[in-house]
Amino acid sequence: MSKAIIMRLLTLLLVMIILVGCSDPATDKDRLEEDLSEVEVTQMEPLQAAFVDSRVEGMKGMVENEHLQLFVDEETASIAVHNKSSGEIWYSNPTDRGDDAIASGVHQDLLSSQIQLQFFNNFGQSSNMNSYTDSVVHDQFNIEVIPDGLRVNYQFGKAQRSADELPLMLSSERIEDLLSRLDNTSQRALTIAYTENTDTGVYERNDNALRGLQLERAFTAFEEAGYTEEDLQQDMMELNFTQESAEGRTFLAAIEYRLDEDSILVTVPNDSIHYTPEYPVNRISFFNFFGAADSNESGSLFVPDGSGALIHFNNGRTNLPSYQQAVYGTDLSTLSRDDVRMEETVRLPVFGLIKDEGDAWLAIIEEGASVATISADVSGRVNSYNYVYPSFTVVSKGDVTLRADQQERTLPRFQEGPMKTDFSVRYVFLDGEEASYQGMANYYQNYLIQNNGLRSHDNEALPEDTPFYLQLVGSITKQQHFAGIPYQSSTSLTSFDQAEQILRQMKESDINDIRLNYIGWFNKGINHKVPTKIRVDRAIGGMGGFKDFIAYTEGQGITLFPETAILKVNSESGFKVRQEASRTLTNVPAAIYPVDLSMNRRDRSQKPSYPLSPRRVEEYTEDMLEQFRAFGTAGIALRDLADILNSDFRRNDQIDRTESETISTNALEQIYEEGLSIMANGGNAYSLPYLTDIIDIPMDSSSFKLQDESIPFLQMVIRGYVDYATVPFNLSTYLSDRDYVLKVLEYGSYVNFKWIYEPNEELKDTRFNQLYSVNYQQWLEQATELYHEVNDVLKHVRGEPIISHESLVEGVYKTVYGNGLYIVVNYNTESVTVDGLTIKAQSYMTGGEEK
Repeated sequence: MSKAIIMRLLTLLLVMIILVGCSDPATDKDRLEEDLSEVEVTQMEPLQAAFVDSRVEGMKGMVENEHLQLFVDEETASIAVHNKSSGEIWYSNPTDRGDDAIASGVHQDLLSSQIQLQFFNNFGQSSNMNSYTDSVVHDQFNIEVIPDGLRVNYQFGKAQRSADELPLMLSSERIEDLLSRLDNTSQRALTIAYTENTDTGVYERNDNALRGLQLERAFTAFEEAGYTEEDLQQDMMELNFTQESAEGRTFLAAIEYRLDEDSILVTVPNDSIHYTPEYPVNRISFFNFFGAADSNESGSLFVPDGSGALIHFNNGRTNLPSYQQAVYGTDLSTLSRDDVRMEETVRLPVFGLIKDEGDAWLAIIEEGASVATISADVSGRVNSYNYVYPSFTVVSKGDVTLRADQQERTLPRFQEGPMKTDFSVRYVFLDGEEASYQGMANYYQNYLIQNNGLRSHDNEALPEDTPFYLQLVGSITKQQHFAGIPYQSSTSLTSFDQAEQILRQMKESDINDIRLNYIGWFNKGINHKVPTKIRVDRAIGGMGGFKDFIAYTEGQGITLFPETAILKVNSESGFKVRQEASRTLTNVPAAIYPVDLSMNRRDRSQKPSYPLSPRRVEEYTEDMLEQFRAFGTAGIALRDLADILNSDFRRNDQIDRTESETISTNALEQIYEEGLSIMANGGNAYSLPYLTDIIDIPMDSSSFKLQDESIPFLQMVIRGYVDYATVPFNLSTYLSDRDYVLKVLEYGSYVNFKWIYEPNEELKDTRFNQLYSVNYQQWLEQATELYHEVNDVLKHVRGEPIISHESLVEGVYKTVYGNGLYIVVNYNTESVTVDGLTIKAQSYMTGGEEK
């Protein structure tokens, strides 16, 4: 059998697999299979303006409340929002976009768009449409009044058929075959539609002749000859061309604008997005240029990377990649086999734009945050504007690869149905002193409090001293040999008795309010078996030793947080991979291999871990709690429940990431109702109401080159409601303890160390060599000094929120707390005098009056 035939059969097989694999759930079937070619969205009767404003030329005032007015342009569907408090008018699209000297072609058109769609064809090739080029220009939209706002309905793509739907090329054999099936009229239509290239012998489509009646006759000829999609795939393979059929490339979507007190809620309802199964919508973005600042304005874009970051307008870094990050990090079920990303995670679904003139807006993603990506760019790359906006995944894509006779073919596999959520963003308008990242953080904190996103604590009951966060590693599994045969054995790094020795020494050094995260204490150490049944590791003291240790910590006022992992399963023992692991889009269990730091790639020679299917999370949590109650500890540490989110693309039983977020929230609620103090890694926004402590909180952004500075936005939002600590100092990248002390004082953080009792050599040649400097004896003296220095300052702002943070001069920052006290830190190697204050090199000073 020839290679060409093999590849042809392989391609046809893959197409069949895709068509079967992309079948839609019954709940979405009617919506996705309707004949969109018969749909026509057209303008309705002219809108009746409720008010007018000469400053908003060409727009009609439609809705207003005490704070805002909403205007719309009937010709372009663009909107404007008037902030009555400041008088500022914010436009969905730049008003001077027609004069942009940089933007051209599609980039010029995008400046007039309110929605953009990215979609795939059956080969996984992506294309884009926007509401201006593919809807407004063709009068395929209408505007209707809804309660408190407006709704704009768009039809993307022409409903009429075009020459692009006909094959680009045909072989002489194919032409002869088609002609043999047609009558004289259709034969003539086909010979007009295709002209032979005498050099190649291939018949090429004659687009100049395919208009009006002749185009319709050509379509009729192909239909009468029985030309199929499989025939097209075969011709594309043999003649080596690709083509996107325009058939089915018609989409519907709507955007709604509602005024809600001091904000406008912008929503693309899920049920307004219509597409055909042949062209699934991968991503939708909207309001890309809302409030965009031109190259003559000064200010910053705020992005929630790590602790938070600012991108200054017009910073000239157009030779560097634009900013783009997914909210809540990577979905492990979509992680490619070799993907290694070393960046901070977006914990809060917010972004914003600040103008130095005293106006700003903050965007809060209210629906669809778990499938959102935040993008930003500066002027000078593709247009003259600085802008930041959200996009949302509607349908995810994976790849299927088949191999035969040393050849392979890769085609896409799509998520069975769209995400089960609307996509909604609240835009809040700030002015005056509040038009800053400090004002944004203060607003968002109040927003979370009002919407039960943060819970108040009794600050009067707080200890006088600040917490010392200590992470102790109990046991690990380590390869041993018996008679030359390798096996995995539990090895103690810190037994309960040894942990007690460490804590006694700390107490003798006057370290109080110790919050102990005990890692690797049950079910075979750090990478423990699933926690549905809990067996305390005998290597570190067993059940008896654990109970004695709990009694000791309670007697000493030490809060014990035994750690458990739920969402990421690190041991196959007791875990049914095929039944309980999340599935990828190719319907195989998702496997996450450890990262080889020296090679910066996944080490596939090691055993993988698996993301637990969301459908099992609440069950696992309930089983874990039933076992955990018997220990009677005051706290619990969650390694991953507040840190990662995974989908499960199991065929015919899909759970998307938005549903997974709800499941994780339910699991957190289960744990919270047990009355436990909850410590967690990560701290994604949906977990904040349940947490008392966050460890390893980001104290910086990812420092992408487009960014200009990091800010403590995350800390400003949660301080006073959730206690938090940096990454362990002994495993951090801080070059000196001075930099560490200055950072925790600036960001209002507490100190954190990760230790073991045994020598560091015990970790050599194990899967845990990232714990390269953790023997407590090497760090106890320095940790004591660091703690007391930080405690002497931060105990005066215990439980207080950060109400202000600013850069005074380069390398000098001032943080003001809720009781009026402030801290000024100087990272420079020389003394600095600012505002009449002199701060020594690599030092700090405090001031203000306690309220």
